[in-house]
Amino acid sequence: MTQPGFGPDLAEVFGPAHQDGGPELVQLLSPEGERVEHPEFSFGDELSDDQRAETVRGFYRDMVLTRRIDVEATALQRHGELGIWAQLLGQEAAQVGAGRALRPQDYVFPTYREHGVAWCKGVDPLKLLGLFRGVDQGGWDPRENNFGLYTIVIGAQTLHATGYAMGMQRDGIVGTGDPERDAAVIAHFGDGASSQGDVNEAFIFAASYNAPVVFFCQNNQWAISEPIERQSRIPLYQRALGFGFPGIRVDGNDVLATYAVTRAALQRARDGQGPTFIEAYTYRMGAHTTTDDPTRYRLSDDVERWKLKDPIARVEAYLKRNAMAEQAFFDDLAAEADDLGARLREGCKALPDPQPLSMFDHVYAEQTDELVAQRDGFAAYLDSFEGAH
Repeated sequence: MTQPGFGPDLAEVFGPAHQDGGPELVQLLSPEGERVEHPEFSFGDELSDDQRAETVRGFYRDMVLTRRIDVEATALQRHGELGIWAQLLGQEAAQVGAGRALRPQDYVFPTYREHGVAWCKGVDPLKLLGLFRGVDQGGWDPRENNFGLYTIVIGAQTLHATGYAMGMQRDGIVGTGDPERDAAVIAHFGDGASSQGDVNEAFIFAASYNAPVVFFCQNNQWAISEPIERQSRIPLYQRALGFGFPGIRVDGNDVLATYAVTRAALQRARDGQGPTFIEAYTYRMGAHTTTDDPTRYRLSDDVERWKLKDPIARVEAYLKRNAMAEQAFFDDLAAEADDLGARLREGCKALPDPQPLSMFDHVYAEQTDELVAQRDGFAAYLDSFEGAH
């Protein structure tokens, strides 16, 4: 059965269980690092044992290095080298799982903390630091990696993503059956952003036009200082049904499950079957940003409980328990993380201060007469200062 305008029936996409809310959480790797079977999703069935081990080691490396980026950037902010930093501690599996599910032609619309997705898409983390140091407004070219600039306005990127996905439809790169051509979009946002009007409008447009977009919500339990139960009376993923497309909740601390669910949702979008809402159920153990004090509103017991579900620790346990990685792998990765940390520390401090007039160079792809006039006026203002040259 097919719903007109919305692709396959929900039961055909994710199974009838997801229509009534259960099983509520897709999990393939337990917090103790043990594999869990799921009736609808699996990981690595098409791979050999060696390929599966290599893939999991790759996930682990991505998460370890992503966490190192976060730790180094937090330390740099504490030392006054960054103006602010948006932490992701605890979200590594959600971001790496989603990031590795992408194909090169897929496009990402991030928030301001998708550092792990940026890593997976090949964006130099030093370029991320430029934004938070205040020397640029985003120093990477979105077209090089199909990774958009960070979005500071909460939830705005979901509308951008939906519009871009609709553009893909009109470009004829959706539902052609060519895996090298068909493309999709993923929009990242947090649980707090799900209350924004922009996000809900994006859902309406995406459903109405059957847009090839995946809405990836990292539910961290707290939107700055507001608990999730104050924002929604039902699990966030169940909201999708009200807009006319499927929603699913995945263990956001399980990189295998996040990867499997996101890969399926992206393929559904590429095939022309429309949007999907993914709720990655996780917990950001770090602060909302380095200016926030989460001890004002959340309990330390909650943080300690979620530490037992650490996304990196469970993969490490899985690798060691199943002899999928030797000690040399972990030693080499630790050295690689140290090298990355040193490069970020040195590179951040060496970032050049911007020239005041340079901000006019990056407003539009082509200069407008109005912008040129503004630039000339500001240049004259700067020249009016004694010793300006």
